Amino acid sequence: MKRRLALKQLTAMSLLAMSGWMPQVFAAEDTIKVGILHSLSGTMAISETSLKDVALMTIDEINANGGVMGKKLEAVVVDPASNWPLFAEKSRQLLSQDKVAVVFGCWTSVSRKSVLPVFKELNGLLFYPVQYEGEELEKNVFYTGAAPNQQAIPAVEYLMSEDGGGAKRFVLLGTDYVYPRTTNKILRAFLHSKGVKDSDIDEVYTPFGHSDYQTIVANIKKFATGGKTAVISTINGDSNVPFYKELGNAGLKATDVPVVAFSVGEEELRGVDTKPLVGHLAAWNYFQSVKNPVNEEFIKKWKAYAKAKNLPNASTVVTNDPMEATYVGIHMWKQAVEQAKTTDVDKVIAAMGGQKFNAPDGYTIEMDKTNHHLHKPVYIGEIKADGQFNVVWKSKGPIRAQPWSPYIPGNEGKQGL
Repeated sequence: MKRRLALKQLTAMSLLAMSGWMPQVFAAEDTIKVGILHSLSGTMAISETSLKDVALMTIDEINANGGVMGKKLEAVVVDPASNWPLFAEKSRQLLSQDKVAVVFGCWTSVSRKSVLPVFKELNGLLFYPVQYEGEELEKNVFYTGAAPNQQAIPAVEYLMSEDGGGAKRFVLLGTDYVYPRTTNKILRAFLHSKGVKDSDIDEVYTPFGHSDYQTIVANIKKFATGGKTAVISTINGDSNVPFYKELGNAGLKATDVPVVAFSVGEEELRGVDTKPLVGHLAAWNYFQSVKNPVNEEFIKKWKAYAKAKNLPNASTVVTNDPMEATYVGIHMWKQAVEQAKTTDVDKVIAAMGGQKFNAPDGYTIEMDKTNHHLHKPVYIGEIKADGQFNVVWKSKGPIRAQPWSPYIPGNEGKQGL
């Protein structure tokens, strides 16, 4: 029994060594605490758990290479449990009690909005890794996910193009909270600018955790009889599983009514029979299927880490866009701390502008000097039977974020902080 245990430990250490994660020896006082604020239970756990895991992988990787300024990173992991007020409580705990230097976390915009007052009050630093609705720019936040012009607008432009099927009618389907509603406000104004009438736009919202999509899918089929229709999905969390299952049950194929999703990636598709979904779309700034040496190494490291740490379903783990954005954000924070020679929040913020990182998305991406957002490429991918994506369109290069959408009245002239 002892021999088997020793062999297992040796195997795990070998996997970590192959990936460059052999532990370094640090003095107890030579540590920097970092917070990880992601839902590990509740409706958002399907999406956020992997962000916690990839953050821990990145921290191990940095520690194996000497840490930050020669100090070990110590992760403090909390579970806000898909409970928006609890996000604020947990962020206060991380900043006030645990004394973390930075927090990597949140997925939904309602969770981010919940923690913002705490970060402003305590002058904390948050790295937010998920696409969102824009209309926000905070000194204490760096946004490593996409603004609408880096995801939503290009996706709808593609659907309206000849290559994308020439859609004339649009169903804006989302979970009922700030991200879908604001994104759809932007998209409705954008569609109006392209000559699409309100009668050709249907807007539908469901609560978090919604599971019965039979009536909604039936209504989509009926709406589609009026002309070439596409669905823009901002459904978040585990509701994506019953929605896509109902699409399959209803026989609604991508050739009939394509669905483009902004919150469904490789991780969410692990829980779905993807065969009926082949050809439906997602728009992101990264896919696992993007071919380049940096991404190949990222995927290899993640799979080795999952196996070594015995993560659930380790043999089938995938990478996705918010995981890549988490990985990039942690490395950029490290670079900024070492440039500033301190973890002091104001000095790190000043050092973040202009940071560059050779990212798995295939580009050396830059943190904008004035608006706290990454310049990011855009990819549109079709779902394949294996749950991966075939890229059907990509931008010519990284696009500068527009946190303040030009399609929202009153935003004229708004730029950086």
